[in-house]
Amino acid sequence: MNFNLMHPAEQIVLLINRVYQKGLTTTSGGNLSILDSEGNIWITPSGIDKGSLTPADICKVLPDGTVIGKHKPSVELPFHKLVYETRSDVSAVLHAHPPALVSYSLIRQVPNANIIPTVSLFCGPVGIAKYEVPGSDLLAKRIVSEIKKGFNVVVMENHGVITCADNLFEAFKRFETLNFAADVGIAASTIGVPETLSEEQMDVYKRKGKKSLGEFIPESFSSDERKLRKEMCTLIHRAYDQGLFTSTQGTFSVRLNKDSFLITPNGVDRKYIEPEDIVRIDFNWREAGKIPSRSVEMHKIIYDQHPEVNAITVAQPKHLMAFAVTHTPIDSRTIPESYISMRDIVRVPFGTNITSPETISRSISAKSPVILLENDSVISTGSSLINAFDRLEVAEFTANTIIHAKMIGDIVMIGDKEVNDINVAFNLEV
Repeated sequence: MNFNLMHPAEQIVLLINRVYQKGLTTTSGGNLSILDSEGNIWITPSGIDKGSLTPADICKVLPDGTVIGKHKPSVELPFHKLVYETRSDVSAVLHAHPPALVSYSLIRQVPNANIIPTVSLFCGPVGIAKYEVPGSDLLAKRIVSEIKKGFNVVVMENHGVITCADNLFEAFKRFETLNFAADVGIAASTIGVPETLSEEQMDVYKRKGKKSLGEFIPESFSSDERKLRKEMCTLIHRAYDQGLFTSTQGTFSVRLNKDSFLITPNGVDRKYIEPEDIVRIDFNWREAGKIPSRSVEMHKIIYDQHPEVNAITVAQPKHLMAFAVTHTPIDSRTIPESYISMRDIVRVPFGTNITSPETISRSISAKSPVILLENDSVISTGSSLINAFDRLEVAEFTANTIIHAKMIGDIVMIGDKEVNDINVAFNLEV
């Protein structure tokens, strides 16, 4: 999908639907706009159901203020217009009321964007605008006073959030990413204190994926490869819809043979990824014209050292990331299914996947198929795509249940005798 070639009204409808369907705004809340090359502002209408908008519902506001369309433009048009007048580099604005970010707006704070590197890189510093009446000129001035400082993301006191960028999908990515940080921050607060990344650690992260691979043009695509490409896309879409992936973060890979595997591309929207987007890796060569996930080196090392591993996922689900950013151990002995699926979850320091991917590989075993990488991600391995995906789901389910259990009482884990009984009953390695 070439998002930038879509009509502005179609872009707005596509993304407002995603915002609404993900529960990040209400039927009447939120507004998106695009400034086109002729100086027209395309914007969501006022008071129209966000769950059923069509391109015909989007308003066009001419440079002289004339409104073209069957509805009135959003009451927040004044701050959209003022943002465009203030920042010549901005061509898209997104405003919505996601619960996690509204929670931060109620305590008049911004989420810590420096607990996960992708959040800091996508969003940059986050501003906060003082409260004013929605749709007022004073609110527009409050927002623009922050935008003028160079902030591309601004939390609005007792209101919501605004993101801006040179295109609407970039504004959406910033919005989705900061909301993810807010979700993680709230979950983390129930189990510990998030660890903030240092500048040195961020510098290490920026080196990720710098190793270049040669290109090759595949001579053919086997039936098995075609099937696996489709299966990967199906599970990637599912992971996105379940909140295990974001539009830009989350990786699947699957082994084709001893020297080849398929992997998710870098920078392609996970919501709409297609089989032709998937990247094949043969030895140290990548499929021509495609950029693989920046974790490709780690995947290759795992496959080389673990013939029993046929699939890998790397993800950032919010409850698991609460454990990752607080450096809190996570125990799988909650219910039998969690223990059987994951056994012992190994936690490794931030940056290990970059400075020493071999250490990640050595940490993987039948007793430890899931690795929690501090302030970064969770890595799950399996004998097949569905096996690796199931472990990812179970790991997030387990983290979720532990966090919620802590809210209502003291947790009692399965004891050593029960674990031994499970090992015997299911013939697990000890």
